[in-house]
Amino acid sequence: MTTQNLLVELFVEELPPKALKKLGDAFATVLADQLKSQGLASAEAVVTAFASPRRLAVHVTAVAERAADKAVSQKLMPVSVGLDANGQATPALLKRLGALGADASVVPSLKRAQDGKAEALFYDSIAPGVALAPGLQKALDEALAKLPIPKVMSYQLETDCEMPGWSSVQFVRPAHGLVALHGSAVVPLKVLGLTSGNSTHGHRFEAAVDPVVLKDADSYAATLLKDGAVIASFEERKAEIARQLAAAAAKVGGGCKPIEDEALLDEVTALVERPNVLICAFEKEFLDVPQECLILTMKANQKYFPLLDTQGKLTHQFLVVSNISPADASAVIQGNERVVRPRLADAKFFFDQDRKKTLASRVESLGKVVYHNKLGTQGERVERVRAIAKAIGQQLGGDVLAQSADTTAQLAKTDLLTDMVGEFPELQGIMGGYYARHDGLTEDIAFAIEDHYKPRFAGDELPRNTTGLVVALADKLETLVGMFGIGNLPTGDKDPFALRRHALGVVRILIERGLPLNLSELVAAALKAFGALVPNPAKTQELVLPFVYERIAGYLRDLGYSAQEVDAVIAVHPAWGDMVRCLDAVRSFVSLPEAPALAAANKRIGNILKKSEGEGEGAAVDAGLFVEAAEQNLFAAMQATVPGANAQFDAGDYTASLQALAALRGPVDAFFDGVMVNADDAALKANRLGLLKSLHEAMNRVADLSRLVA
Repeated sequence: MTTQNLLVELFVEELPPKALKKLGDAFATVLADQLKSQGLASAEAVVTAFASPRRLAVHVTAVAERAADKAVSQKLMPVSVGLDANGQATPALLKRLGALGADASVVPSLKRAQDGKAEALFYDSIAPGVALAPGLQKALDEALAKLPIPKVMSYQLETDCEMPGWSSVQFVRPAHGLVALHGSAVVPLKVLGLTSGNSTHGHRFEAAVDPVVLKDADSYAATLLKDGAVIASFEERKAEIARQLAAAAAKVGGGCKPIEDEALLDEVTALVERPNVLICAFEKEFLDVPQECLILTMKANQKYFPLLDTQGKLTHQFLVVSNISPADASAVIQGNERVVRPRLADAKFFFDQDRKKTLASRVESLGKVVYHNKLGTQGERVERVRAIAKAIGQQLGGDVLAQSADTTAQLAKTDLLTDMVGEFPELQGIMGGYYARHDGLTEDIAFAIEDHYKPRFAGDELPRNTTGLVVALADKLETLVGMFGIGNLPTGDKDPFALRRHALGVVRILIERGLPLNLSELVAAALKAFGALVPNPAKTQELVLPFVYERIAGYLRDLGYSAQEVDAVIAVHPAWGDMVRCLDAVRSFVSLPEAPALAAANKRIGNILKKSEGEGEGAAVDAGLFVEAAEQNLFAAMQATVPGANAQFDAGDYTASLQALAALRGPVDAFFDGVMVNADDAALKANRLGLLKSLHEAMNRVADLSRLVA
């Protein structure tokens, strides 16, 4: 079977930059998978994706001109339907065979096989392999149909027929060229009103020739770079930009580095075909504005890379990734400096205007901003957060922390009313911290206002001080309880109010800071703050608690613990700060040879106690009632082991506590081998159940060991 490498390129107008990488990967993956499924390419074929602002392309190695023929076995119908009493073909069978291109001559060769309860007839044939042209046409159609297009646009094409006119085409951007090369041969394809060929277009301004003619599939990237001044590979272009950014920063000197932002790097990679990094600057007076504002406006509006010094402070210089490489770049540099200046001036104006009003003076205006039509205004929301924060603060630090948390909660949302946050919503909280300092508030409150949204995403840092932790916890609890209380629950992959993120934030704060707080009490405090706004508090608590515990389980599994280990620890509801240590203890326990038998025994004890319906519960174990040596030995072993294990548990050494209990394996096994718990004598039975109850409690202080049974 003859194979050649294949190249397919779709040349279009500028694609949406934030979607380019996904579009390029999807185009290559789907097209290659379709070729493989049709037998035109092997599973080992190497697939290379290309994506630039004006093209999507894919290179696939070892693609056949025609797929290999393959044997096909098709079920026809039950024997009772296809053959009459004399074994002759019925009209129904002959009609079915005719539809498959066969006739009565194949009837004797039809196979019989059991199909469920009935015997059926099967027709074996050889299906010819698909030729490359129709197979690739199908693959290309499928690749375009499955592109993750953010928004489709319609455009008109002149029809190529006897009746002139226009037809409407829908695609992410107007397409202007199609290349399909199998080796050096053009594969005839039609899509989006285009016919395939062997030529494309390079850089809009710097291509050496136009059109760029491709000799064969393998010369695509090299020819496009040489004749078209385009780096076709997204990853190669990205690496080149990163290299140039580092080189330009080194040229500036002083240990400066471009800001690290993978999303920005991807977006800029999708905006240029031939990157050229240039060094620009702005007036130093703008550095009086908080650097977060300047960085955000440069990144979001201009796609520039700010330069930071060795202390992480913004400098007055920045890097631009240009799409052209003139001999004299001064005009490009001056143009970018001229463009960024009004943006920075706007940021400075917003900052200066915002500081003319204190945060405290903005509190009343929050009452005019709608938070949710069922939950009132931002002002009412702030009052709820204040109530929750004061309750948590009182529990963790008394009046001082409660007052600090109350002040922070009252002011934390006021920066939503500032011009800067109105222009850059991403700066909410951050600007509140700056304005709090300007108003003369303490650093503790300023940091807390800045941090109260944290953690905002997976991996984000937690608030830096206790006041920030309290208000962040109160803010997230208010959101969870409020939204669950009015029925705005997340469904499937839809979570418009980011309730999963808020719940995970609660989990991280409680576990990573080891706060001595009870989740049920926290939810109850939040419900109290809502009053009649939550019509069914009991139902809301029933929904919120398991929702948060699901996030706990997921969080702990993400730390590397198994589902069984997590389930066992969560079942006993340890203190938040002890969860990880309990999990480490369980992991050490599981590695012991005694662990499987003790876990199984624990599960058996639990089942016995459950069936006994509380018999023996609360009764003191009477050693004088023991009859069997095995129960005497178990009691003696528990007296020798359990006090030490409990002391280690109380001291916080959960690993040693669990490992100490491993000594009970032998006595426990002997007990179940030689003792009948459900004895006829009621006193004897109650005594044995009491013994098992004591053992069960001792074994399950760190974790529910029964849940470790496979």
